[in-house]
Amino acid sequence: MPLPNYAFFKDKIVPYADAKVGVLTHGLNYGTGVFGGTRGYWNDEEKELFVFRPFDHFQRFLESTRLLRMELPFTREDIVKVLMELIHKEDLHEDCYIRPLAFYGDEIIGVRLHNVTPVLSIVVLPFGRYIDKEEGAHVTFSSWRRIDDNVIPARGKITGGYVNSALAKTDANLAGFDEAILLNQDGHISEGSAENIFIYRKGKIVTPPVTDNILEGITRNSMMTLLRDELGMEVVERSIDRTEVYLADEAFMVATGAQLVAITSVDHRKLGTGSMGPVTQKLREIYFNVVRGKVAKYRQWCYPVYGKR
Repeated sequence: MPLPNYAFFKDKIVPYADAKVGVLTHGLNYGTGVFGGTRGYWNDEEKELFVFRPFDHFQRFLESTRLLRMELPFTREDIVKVLMELIHKEDLHEDCYIRPLAFYGDEIIGVRLHNVTPVLSIVVLPFGRYIDKEEGAHVTFSSWRRIDDNVIPARGKITGGYVNSALAKTDANLAGFDEAILLNQDGHISEGSAENIFIYRKGKIVTPPVTDNILEGITRNSMMTLLRDELGMEVVERSIDRTEVYLADEAFMVATGAQLVAITSVDHRKLGTGSMGPVTQKLREIYFNVVRGKVAKYRQWCYPVYGKR
């Protein structure tokens, strides 16, 4: 993966090599940081780069900072403006990933969220697939449980909380699977290591509610809209048992990084025909047209970098 040329760091755009922190930095030692992620999609016909739902992403990013008592001197509009300057500086004309990060930058010893100073950074870099087998992933249920809202709230993208995801993902990969599914403390489906989950069973799309310790995903929200309004499907938010996934006709994971990944087997149990199902296929086709600004109805989700806004 190529490194960026530049970064927004603290209050200005600097060469990426100059965006450095010390080993005593609070956010590094104690996981006291939050991050976000959105994508830019290149539309070759229009020669335009569209950032997908940036205001919604940065709104959630700022909500995550509130969970850690951070007070940044930026609105979501400020961050979008900075992002546009950064992309222009990088001069990107291809699909890319955008990573804002806010962390406590003090170089001190002591666990706390008060009397420490937050720092904002943003980088943008070319980016392709997060999971190689998007068209047919083999997943497993993890022995690790998803962190609870009263432990480290999963609705916030808190850096320290992603150790939970890393434990599950590495165990799954080393066991030969592409991804992991984590259960919550009640034994219900929560999410993947970094993805929301949907299943298709008995003619309905079902996805865990936000109260089952999931990230309130913007891609999740987008998919629910597309399923209902474009495919005419009923989408139900409710708790899901593990065995319901085994018996699903189709299942898929969604996230900014992962985009839309078809699940074709779980714990060596084939789902449906064992290949990407028709609902997942149709949704993928619609989604990738939407994010590249090719569907007028959803054009407001796509923020142009180089052209008119």
